[in-house]
Amino acid sequence: MEKQGILIINKPAGITSHDVVGFVRRKFNMRRVGHAGTLDPMATGVLVILLGKSTKLFDKFVAFDKAYRATLRLGLKTTTADIMGNVLEEKPYAGIDLVQVEETFKRFTGEIEQMPPMVSAVKHQGERLYKLARQGKEVARTARKVRIDELKLLKFGLPDVEFFMSCSKGTYVRQLAQDVGDVLGCGACICQIERTKVGPFDIAQAVTLERLNEGCIRNWKN
Repeated sequence: MEKQGILIINKPAGITSHDVVGFVRRKFNMRRVGHAGTLDPMATGVLVILLGKSTKLFDKFVAFDKAYRATLRLGLKTTTADIMGNVLEEKPYAGIDLVQVEETFKRFTGEIEQMPPMVSAVKHQGERLYKLARQGKEVARTARKVRIDELKLLKFGLPDVEFFMSCSKGTYVRQLAQDVGDVLGCGACICQIERTKVGPFDIAQAVTLERLNEGCIRNWKN
């Protein structure tokens, strides 16, 4: 009998969400496996995996609010808005202080319009943006309304700024970093990101791939 339910995985850095799906398929010898909400290879943290008939719950899980703990690096603007991209611009950041960052964060709290980054799963004429970005292409995108409920500075140590963000679905942390950098005038990109929560599921509940077993499968009846 085919397994069904959900897994709350703590995704490690260096692999894609699709790689995690492939790992789970092999681990449990099953075909119908999917994930709800992509995490980039450099990102870690909560990844919801759907098994069997539970793959039909995709829309419900994708709609959940999210929370992240991330670090932006001031003075650096890249093609992907993260440290993995090619450097577009380097600017001095020594004059930026903690108060400026906190005031800028306030500007991005609440309902805002955000441009999806080229390195995202948003589709353009049927093609994922990140696939176009890998080909060195950039296309026009339409800004979307997103909601940031909390944007809190956790640690300030130039050039890095660690922060916590809780937000609606479809909010891009790397784009937030780039936009904050633009407002500050020095540019910025993401150098670390961890998704700490998806809906009711917290990072403390997530299991690593090394410790994954059938006992980790949860029922979901909502």
